[in-house]
Amino acid sequence: MKLDLMDILACPMCKGTLELKVAQQVGDEVVTGSLHCAACNEVYPITERIPNLLPPALRNA
Repeated sequence: MKLDLMDILACPMCKGTLELKVAQQVGDEVVTGSLHCAACNEVYPITERIPNLLPPALRNA
């Protein structure tokens, strides 16, 4: 995920601000990590540079 996406991303559940937690970064891309919404306490994983912003009920469907 490109770091500049943080300027436009919002929580899909409540539209709150997302906080980035980086586990692995290469240049200006986050390879693994997560996005956390403090407003609704939801966590969205970032895997292989792709943020999974699906609602929790749809992630494993």
